[in-house]
Amino acid sequence: MRVLDLPNLIHELGRGARGARPLSRDDSRDLFAAMLDGAIPDLELGGILIAYRIKGETADELAGMLDACQANLVRIATPTAAHATPVVIPSYNGARKLPNLTPLLALALARRGIPVLVHGDAADGWGRVATASVFAALGIPACSDTADIELGLQARGVAFAPIEVLSPALARLIALRDRLGVRGPAHTLVKLIQPFAPPALRLVNYTHPQYRDEMTRLFLDARIAGEAGVLLARGSEGEAVADSRRQVAIEWLRDGRATTLVEAAPGDGALPELPASREAEPTARWIERALADESLLPPPLVRQIDTIVDICKPNNKTRVTSIARGGAA
Repeated sequence: MRVLDLPNLIHELGRGARGARPLSRDDSRDLFAAMLDGAIPDLELGGILIAYRIKGETADELAGMLDACQANLVRIATPTAAHATPVVIPSYNGARKLPNLTPLLALALARRGIPVLVHGDAADGWGRVATASVFAALGIPACSDTADIELGLQARGVAFAPIEVLSPALARLIALRDRLGVRGPAHTLVKLIQPFAPPALRLVNYTHPQYRDEMTRLFLDARIAGEAGVLLARGSEGEAVADSRRQVAIEWLRDGRATTLVEAAPGDGALPELPASREAEPTARWIERALADESLLPPPLVRQIDTIVDICKPNNKTRVTSIARGGAA
């Protein structure tokens, strides 16, 4: 790894939202690789993280940082019996106001023969109910190592991996939020990683429109999007699961093209039946009911499931319901 001129890099990054200059892809890769290696002193690291919090990351910077992340990940094998493209779902926000239905999305896809790896925080934090807690209430424990992940995928089609298992170095950077009080680039990058060795479909969500623009630029590079591509949509409280209250657009970024698979549609004002509480235990019990009675599934979630099934099992002839994409039931 080349020696970094940290004062100069911080000088370029630390000029504020308007005056800062983005780094090249190569410089971003080398800088983030050094961050992952623990090779940057605390003072300089804090300055870099705060600078990025103020200025944000460009698509080129994210591409370089993602290169460094991918080189730092463990690799997961697809189940040998799977006849579908696996799906990767990041889950780092959890439930703040709405129930966390990320486990419902994962389990519904697994029922249709699609291997699903969910990765995220191992415990609740910052006032949110983590996906790991809901999975635990469903009897699905967090995986402890790569073999455990692959066994879970083979046995039940779903595995939950704490980020510490996939990349201890990335987990260490994410944990710095407790010291700094703000997020850094690692919180964006962890939602973009691809842990599978073969192609996998990644679900990527955004909250702020400027991130949608940068994510689109990033994944229009076919080498970064991968053979299966990326599904990009506005998230539900930062989670990749569909927002039960409204239909957002779902775009497929693949082969250098962005294709809108589901059009955005205004809500009709009627709220679907949801768990009475956002806490893990009642959410898990409601998820069990929804898996047994698919009429309980909110229409936006049904469309999301249908879209993923169509991509991952292109010869599939069975739809979850007859709900038309982007339309009404």
